[in-house]
Parts: sequence; C-alpha cells; structure tokens
Amino acid sequence: MPKLPLYGYFLSQSVAVATLGIAMLAAMGNAPTSAIQLVFQADLTGSAESPANASAGTGTALITLDDIANTMRVQVNFSQLTGNTTAAHIHSATASAGTGTAGVATTTPTFPGFPTGVKSGSYDQTFNMLLSSSYNAAFITANGGTTSSAQTALFNGIQSGKAYFNIHTSSFSGGEIRGFLAPMSAPATGVPEPDSILGLIVGTGFLLGLTKKYKMQ
Repeated sequence: MPKLPLYGYFLSQSVAVATLGIAMLAAMGNAPTSAIQLVFQADLTGSAESPANASAGTGTALITLDDIANTMRVQVNFSQLTGNTTAAHIHSATASAGTGTAGVATTTPTFPGFPTGVKSGSYDQTFNMLLSSSYNAAFITANGGTTSSAQTALFNGIQSGKAYFNIHTSSFSGGEIRGFLAPMSAPATGVPEPDSILGLIVGTGFLLGLTKKYKMQ
C-alpha cells in the first residue's frame, strides 16, 4: 500500500474528524432541549411566621421548577399543627430575601387538592405554569398580565429567596407554619456542552489517526 506523506495523512484525518464533528453538532441542534430543573426546600415552623407563634407544628416543602416544561411540582409534608388546615400557598415576592410578607402568588383559596381540616398530612401536585388556574389572579395582574410574565415573576421570586410556603389553619388564619424557599440542589441538565463533544471527537480522531499511521508503516 502506498504511504501518504505525513502532512497529507494528518490532513486527511483532520478533514474526516471535522466532518464527523459538524454532523454531530448539527444533530444536537435538531435534538429536543433537555429540561433544566431547580429544586427548592423550605422548613416550615411557627417561629418562621410573621408574627412568630409557638406552634409545635412542623413541615417540609419541596418545590421543583422546570423552565422548559413550564411546570412547578409542589411536595409537602406537615404534622402536629395546632389547628386544622384551611389553606396553603406560595407567597411572593417579599421586599428582602428571607424576611417580610407578600401576597399570595399561587392558586386561591388554596392549592387544589391540598388536605384541609387536618393537623397532619402530605401533598404532591405538579402544575402547568402556563395556565391561569395555577396563580392568584391578582398576582397575574400585578406581574405583566399574562401567565408567562407571572411565571417569570414567581420563578424569580423563588430563586431570589423572596418566596415562602405558608400553611394556614383554623387557629392561625394568617399562617401557622411557613418557611422561605432556598436552593436544594444545583441545576441538572442532560445535554453535554458542544465544546465537550467536539473535544472528544477531535481527541478520538487523533488517537485513531496515530493507530492507523503505525499500521501503515
């Protein structure tokens, strides 16, 4: 088999690798975008209320935001409340992170299906944030007048630490236990960076080229 000059050989390998890289990056561009999910947690207590109270009730709220699917998952567990539950909401946005009060941002009079008339319970519901039913109508009006602008405002409020989860009861109409939402985990995405893929392609091509070079000698 005739041997190519060294520079000609590596030139042919580079062209092949570049062609493969372009094809793979083009395929990535046509692939559906992977969702980015952000998870926030709030520890719910009476001492975190405004004003604070001496309730022995406790709870945890997990809020998962998906800015591609435009959804918000609400998971809550609570127990040992003084009064029976009457409503639960996310309030946003306070003037300062981690303190103060704000109006109700989510569905009124309460999250649909949230257990009422109990002192302990759990809840798990995913909301389509492009539906007006996922919000307090007043929150939409105050934040641009559309569900898209309301979603942006609510997600921003949560991410900036200015939103809190509040459980209201018959003993504390303004809220028996609450907690400000804080990041629980880093953003997760299933799509690798294009630069990483291209680097892998080039590196693989170089190694294959060296292997073929020695076989040709």
